[in-house]
Amino acid sequence: MPARTPAFHWNAEVRPGLRVAFTAVGAGNLALHVGDEPDAVRGNRRRLESVMGVPGGALRFMSQTHSDRVAVVDRTTKDAPDADGMVSPDGSEPLAVLVADCVPIVLADAAVSDGGTGATAVVHAGRAGVANGIVELAVGALHRQGAHDLAAWVGPSVCGSCYEVPDDMMETIARVLPEAAARTRRGTPALDLPRAVHVQLTRAGARVERLGGSGIACTVENPELYSHRRAPGAGRIAGLVWRT
Repeated sequence: MPARTPAFHWNAEVRPGLRVAFTAVGAGNLALHVGDEPDAVRGNRRRLESVMGVPGGALRFMSQTHSDRVAVVDRTTKDAPDADGMVSPDGSEPLAVLVADCVPIVLADAAVSDGGTGATAVVHAGRAGVANGIVELAVGALHRQGAHDLAAWVGPSVCGSCYEVPDDMMETIARVLPEAAARTRRGTPALDLPRAVHVQLTRAGARVERLGGSGIACTVENPELYSHRRAPGAGRIAGLVWRT
């Protein structure tokens, strides 16, 4: 069953032996490039790995730059790839994606016992990622690994009512993806990145699963989540997928 603890916004066994989770502020800042001293962040990561039940240092992170790059990782991969999508072809590598308003996405194919590949992936989709197609590129990378029964879990991010942008920016993205256009509660131009990501996942052939009972999913509105808009530099939460 989905679980909420101080460390997790949502944490569930989504398939036998496969867990997906999204952390909360209680897990601490998990990003090396904002806020805390590197040793403090590494300590947060070690504690998270312990809670997950994976070996210390096993959790794979990306160097995220709002790119359109998707990396494939396995046991021979040493460094964090420069990418915004990351694929484990057999699902054996624990994967993490870091966000603080952007959309974290976890993907998983059916298990080998059910005729699938067991492949998993994580994706970082901000405004640039929605525009450059990182979601579709990640799904395509999974398809090339043989995945055919993909489920997706979309984690907490800034909502369409809170992500105010200039009018020309909204119009530019809306020309390619009309579903991304939104308005704030004040009626000003905005982008609805979660809705846009849902559309892109569905069009690419992934089934979007609902995070039941997870609480407020907007990072700006929920103080239990990190938000760059609300508190720049405070930290990053993680979307996670791993085998138990």
